[in-house]
Amino acid sequence: MFEWWENIVNKLVYETWEMSSESALGSAVHFFIYDTIKIWFLLLTIIFVVSFLRTWVNTEYVRAHLQGKSALYGHVGAALFGIITPFCSCSAIPLFLGFIQARIPVGVTFSYLISAPMNNEIAIAMLFGLFGWKVTAIYIAFGITVAVIGGYLIGKTGAEKEILIDVKPIDSELEADFVVLTLQERAKEAWDYTADIFKKIYLYVMLGVGVGAWIHGYIPTDFVARYTGEGNPFAVIIAVLMGIPMYSNAAGVMPLVEVFTSKGMLLGTALSFMMAVTALSLPEALILKKIMSLKLISIFFGIVGSGIIVIGYLFNAIL
Repeated sequence: MFEWWENIVNKLVYETWEMSSESALGSAVHFFIYDTIKIWFLLLTIIFVVSFLRTWVNTEYVRAHLQGKSALYGHVGAALFGIITPFCSCSAIPLFLGFIQARIPVGVTFSYLISAPMNNEIAIAMLFGLFGWKVTAIYIAFGITVAVIGGYLIGKTGAEKEILIDVKPIDSELEADFVVLTLQERAKEAWDYTADIFKKIYLYVMLGVGVGAWIHGYIPTDFVARYTGEGNPFAVIIAVLMGIPMYSNAAGVMPLVEVFTSKGMLLGTALSFMMAVTALSLPEALILKKIMSLKLISIFFGIVGSGIIVIGYLFNAIL
């Protein structure tokens, strides 16, 4: 799909700038230029498409629609809704509170809180560009599974009594005067939103690709494979524990997944690291501390972390 762009970068780096493809610097520079532009293109394209489709979705309708449905329907619906909201774990919290205000069960709201940072279109776009549709489809399926099961289990713990703040219920009936937009207005709204999101994350992409480029060029393959390759049965657990203290979005961490796998890390291990970084983080825990008890936060992190570990091992077994 991007062979033409790779040819251009090859000529620029190896012919015009006369860098050696065998050198660490040449390899790092090539990786940085190629991946940065490719990821930017995918982000702009897919975020615009999803944002355009989202103009037909009324958030209040989603809230009202989930109310009164079966537990499984609610969890699956909340997890799927997370796909079209490009939030990191911290910025998903306001909508999490909105679901609580709409009197949607707490377990269902956790399905959204788990799914939104892991399964958003930014992660999907970058996964598709780096690893293809097969890996992307499996990742989405596993991500939704973690969100549904995690939310269901949290809901069974009596989580409602662990919410510390007094959230005033809101009436979730639909507004009668829902605005009808023309296609041109929808396209403009989608593009404005896409541009706004891109402005917020393009530097994260450059930073992530930059770190990945340095690792790609200068870190020996044997070093990475020795500790996180197939020979270490605890690699997935180590990757998840390493990812939790960090905080980033998919745009910042995904380039590292690509370079880790190129250095010998198994794909499931690398994706477990990414899922831990995006779905679980210390900043998220600090914000949640104002909303819920430490007991519920511990349950949330424990269930989701365990689910990510299981998914990592399953991914490694399948691929």
